[in-house]
This record gives sequence, C-alpha cells and structure tokens, in this order.
Amino acid sequence: RARKRRPAKPLAVMALNADSLADVADIAPLAARWLNDPSRPVVLSPARAGLDALWPGIAPGVGRVGTVLPMSPLHYLLFHEAAGRPSGVDWLTQPHPLRLVFTSANLSGAPLITDNGQALRDLAGLADFILLHDREIVARCDDSVLAVRGARQVWVRRARGRTPTPLAAAPGEPVLALGAQLKNTLTVASGNGWHTSQHLGDLDHPDSWDVLEDAVRHWLTLTGAQPTRIAHDRHPDALSSRLAAELALRFDAELIPVQHHHAHLAAVLAEHHWPAEQPVLGLALDGFGLGDDGGAWGGELLRVRGADCQRLGRLRPLALPGGDIAARQPWRMAASALAALGHREADIAARLAMHPGAAAVAAMLARGGNCPPTSSLGRAFDAVAALAGVCTEQSYESEAAQKLEAHAQGPWPAPDPALWRLADDASELDLRPLLARISALNDAHASAALWHANLAAALAHWAHTASQRQGVRHIVLAGGVCLNLTLLDALCAQLAAAGLTPLLAIELPPNDGGVSLGQAWVARHLGR
Repeated sequence: RARKRRPAKPLAVMALNADSLADVADIAPLAARWLNDPSRPVVLSPARAGLDALWPGIAPGVGRVGTVLPMSPLHYLLFHEAAGRPSGVDWLTQPHPLRLVFTSANLSGAPLITDNGQALRDLAGLADFILLHDREIVARCDDSVLAVRGARQVWVRRARGRTPTPLAAAPGEPVLALGAQLKNTLTVASGNGWHTSQHLGDLDHPDSWDVLEDAVRHWLTLTGAQPTRIAHDRHPDALSSRLAAELALRFDAELIPVQHHHAHLAAVLAEHHWPAEQPVLGLALDGFGLGDDGGAWGGELLRVRGADCQRLGRLRPLALPGGDIAARQPWRMAASALAALGHREADIAARLAMHPGAAAVAAMLARGGNCPPTSSLGRAFDAVAALAGVCTEQSYESEAAQKLEAHAQGPWPAPDPALWRLADDASELDLRPLLARISALNDAHASAALWHANLAAALAHWAHTASQRQGVRHIVLAGGVCLNLTLLDALCAQLAAAGLTPLLAIELPPNDGGVSLGQAWVARHLGR
C-alpha cells in the first residue's frame, strides 16, 4: 500500500476457485456464477466476520471484499506451482489455501501502464519483479467490477471481459460522447449500437488527455464512425469537455453539452430502450454534478422526456465549508450539518476539536464565507458518517459512504415520517430532522441503520408524491449512491409497494461510468 500510494482503498483477492474463498466472503449463488463467468469480473461480496482482523490490509472497514478467479494462463501457472504441479485437471476444482492480492500495475490515480519501458521506469519502486511480454498492449483495460448482495447485482466498473460488446440501439446518426471527469468512459453511437468503452479512470492525472485521446482514436477506428455530434458534460473545466470542443472542430461536428444528472438518468433509459417521447421521473443521487444554475447538485428529482430535462426538486442544501476539500474531509460536512441544525459556532468547534481547523471551519460556517451550497446526497452521507464516528477523513472516494453502509447491516428501526419534511409541491426534501436525531446518538450501527431506513422511506415518499402530481409511474434511479445495495434494496421495495416501477442500470454502472452513454442518448434525441 505504501509503495502504491493507496493507504486504504480496498484491494481484491484472487483464489483458485469459489470454494477457496469460503473463509473470505459470503459467496451467494449469483456471486459464484459471476466468479466463474468467462469475463472474470472482480465480484464484491459481503466479507466474512473477522476478515478485518484476519487480513487488516485488504478491505478495511467496508464490510465487503473483492474476489476474483484466475483469468489468464499466467494465473493458472501460479496456482499450479503452488499446488505442487499436479497432473490432470481435477486439482482445479479442489479448495486451495493460496490467496493472492490482486491489483493494477500503476501508482494510485495514474493511468494503467501499457509500455514495457515505462513499466520498468515507473514501477521500479513499486514492484520487486516485473514480468514482461513481447506482444504490445494495444488498449489499456482495467478489471470489471460487480457488486452482489443476495440476488441483486450492480456493475461498479465495466471493462475487461465486458467490452467492446455493444448495447443494442435504434439506428441513428453517429455520435461521440466524452463522459465525465471521474470514472470516465466514452461512448460511440454507431448504427444500431451503443459502443461504450472500457473504464478509463479519473481524468485528473497529467497523462489523462493522451489516454482519452488515444481511446477516442481506438474506438472510432473500431466502429468506423465519423461523429456528426459530440456530447460532453456541461462542466466547462472537465478535461473531457475541453477535448470534446477540440474534436468538434476536427470533425466539423455539433458540440452538445449535457447536464450531468440528465445524463445519469438517460443512461438507464438507453439500456431500457425507453421511448424518448414517454416521460419518466428520476432520482439522480451522487456526489457532485454541475447544475443548470451553476450550483453543486447531487440529490435531484428530475423529469426527463428525451432531450428535455426539468428539475422538479432537490434535497435541502448543506454548505460545503472550504469547497471541494469538504468531499475529502467528512468532518467538515458534519460541521455543516450541525450548523444547519442551529448549533452555535463554539459548540461545533468543541464537538470537532480533535480535527485541526475545526474552529476555523465553525467560524467559516457562521459567517458564510467560502461555503457554497450543495444538494448532494453523497455529501449528506459524509456528514452522517462523520457524526456517527464511522469516517471523518477519506483517502478515496466514497470511503465514508461505504463504511456507513457496512455499519447499517443488521436490524433497522421502522421509518419515522417525522424525520423528514417534504415541500407541498415536492420541490425540496428536508432531512434535517433525521440529521438531528443522528447527531444525538453515540452508536455507529444505530446511526447507520436509522439513516438508511429513513432515507429509503423519504426518497420513496418524495418519488410517490411527485408521481401523483406528474402522472408518471416509472422512476429511474441513477448516480453513484445507487451502488449502495443496502439502500437500493430498501428503496426499490418501497417504490414497488407504492405502485411505482423503478428502472435501474443493467449492463453499465449507475455511477459516472455510465454518463457517456446518457450523453450519447440525449444527443441523438436532441431536436426530435
């Protein structure tokens, strides 16, 4: 971890077969099927009790672990050697004690290395040994990742083994969509297919421009498409937006900005072959997306009809003390929640005194300087995780939310409608009463369970109220929060009980990995 500069983000475990993982994870039948699938994704399953004590460095505190089986001859040779070089193939089905930590050959946050010379240079301080090959790597491709909980699954990342298989689409003009800044993918709409690329990663690294441009060249060559429209995220500073503008000039194509959360919902609609003329409602729930008003959105109730998107409601905003840094330090969001509940500056500073800068943040909130508002549900998760003492500092994205979900396992209290307030026109959902109740607790499980139980009920009530007003019965659920299968199970059950039909991502992730597909879908329907 120290060499890779990855202090806490979970790592995957490779074993010879599913039976060899019995003491590592709770492998449900669905998880076992995917482990043995030829595409060999990394499958996230509930961790066995005591895993953090047994292997404290694997997936600390998140309650689930990534597992994977061999997918290349090299991997099988490693296990064959460890098994004593047995003859035949019967040994492949026998449990074996060897488990290997499985991770990518790069420094954390950097693009995957595909060149032998770069590997020898850049990995010299990371790897003790480097195995090279005389065949060049044409396209970098990370591992696909699938989360499984019982009978429910959701793709976290779509890459090796899942691409370049396209999703079916109605014929239309060629479109290139450049995706989001984080968890980037690109999509080429060509003929009757949506060709969504492998996971390309976050675009914050200095090499990201070249990586994305190489991927565009590769996928346009694969599909033979000459795009007449190029779609991108509405945020002008995103690297993908800047490259989209350059490519639009190069191809003499129409440049089409698409709002982030509209794209989230549209990606699900594309997967469901949804008629563009038929409206749906959607809950777009994530950490951040630039809103139509220039604000930080992330807890939105939207009405989508093809290329048209209307914001019907939002979560009541919380302040972001210090701006973007609040996403890396959940204790700042805890301070924000306490300020929103009316706590005085001195009280907030005292409660968070273990964090350097707590007094300055409390003062910042009291004066309102450098505290932009956000309707993000992701930041609300951060606030709850910090208030519950589950996670106050994040070393990777969604660490706080994942640890909070882990603490929510077990019995839940019945939802209490007094713990949220909904505007009469459904334009704002206020979770302050729930935050107030949690702020008074001193128990991680009780806080996490109370949060998940009442959040699912509040979101379902919000969607049902809007559905009655709009006369629309289908509710799209998208955004990174939908990777929380504990919340998703409860929310889908409550929507169904209210007579609503949830629409979920199927083959693509609900997080930013699906945004490029949604952008392409919107661009194709623009003007219809």
